[in-house]
Amino acid sequence: MHTRALIVLCFLVLCLSLSTVTAAKSPLIKGNVISNKSLKSVVASTSEVGPTFVNKMPNGGAAVAKAAMPDSVKLLIGAGGIYSAFLYYGSLQEDVFRYTAADGTQFKQAWLLQVLEALANVIVGGIGMQLTGATKGIPKKMFAVSGFTQVSAKAFTSLALANGLSFPVATLAKSGKMVPVMIGSLLLGGASYSVREYLQVAAIIAGTAIVSMGKKKGAGAPSSVMGVTFILLSLVMDGVTGGVQKKLKAETKKVGISPKPYDFMFWTNVFMCLTAIVISGGLGEVTSGLSYITSNPEIMSKIIKFALCSAAGQSFIFFTIANFDPLVCTTVTTTRKIFSVLLSIFLKGHQLSGQGWGGIALACGGILAEMEGKMNKAKKA
Repeated sequence: MHTRALIVLCFLVLCLSLSTVTAAKSPLIKGNVISNKSLKSVVASTSEVGPTFVNKMPNGGAAVAKAAMPDSVKLLIGAGGIYSAFLYYGSLQEDVFRYTAADGTQFKQAWLLQVLEALANVIVGGIGMQLTGATKGIPKKMFAVSGFTQVSAKAFTSLALANGLSFPVATLAKSGKMVPVMIGSLLLGGASYSVREYLQVAAIIAGTAIVSMGKKKGAGAPSSVMGVTFILLSLVMDGVTGGVQKKLKAETKKVGISPKPYDFMFWTNVFMCLTAIVISGGLGEVTSGLSYITSNPEIMSKIIKFALCSAAGQSFIFFTIANFDPLVCTTVTTTRKIFSVLLSIFLKGHQLSGQGWGGIALACGGILAEMEGKMNKAKKA
């Protein structure tokens, strides 16, 4: 059943790419998919795929898509695809690091996992880039830095799971990625935040800590210290990524280039893949990981589906932001995280005390408040 669902997702991704090509040929959209003069760049962040640059289609372009497909249908496809791909993605990621082979060993090769995931995204991004037309003259240096920081953030999240941190706690913690961004901005100067923004972040941090303490104690408590360390490192890399991507946006604007979504997807994942190959090779994860995967067909199947879901999810994000306001996508991805946490608790056997459920409510409240704050800012803009 899961395999069939994945095939449907891949088919929809192909349809999304083809619909982008159709839009690109419309006389109302000059140049490539979107007129460079009316281009608006935004950043869409997801805990699974990392921050990704995308381009918002202007109202004139939306009118073209509207004639071909009703907005309600497009929203159903976009939101449904994001939910389907990333809910399954999160479930598979948790399964990969909870899997125990017959000999009692577990999969620990987080960097090899990033090689396979990035490779799937490179393939899909490359196909999409060829269909929509590649942008020439893109500065690759900043993509290399962005690729390094993004893949590091993702690998550290996987290592947190591999070292005992539960999926619900890891997901909630990653929702607090604004923390390192705020700290960096404050230390570097020139940034100011409202009391509400501080309270939102505090709610997410406090809620996550309460959930972690609200779990029943188990034999894995010592390794969870390493898990917490890795998730903190992941958040730091998220903060660095935010700064790098702002610089990347400025670099492309300076040279008068407006890369399209699949340009960003392809080049970012190329450097993510190369970084992961070097690190996994240096750590000896390539041989040990491939040996483990080939010896355990069950986990091989999960990893393949995991990588495909990542690529499919990014394509649905691009589709949604190209046809709607970026906040629509933010709403979908934000609520998806909450559902991922709840599904993990109910389906994977996590047991929480009343205190733990209180932490869930507090953290989710902070996440939703942050989303509402972004929506209010957009209305005032």
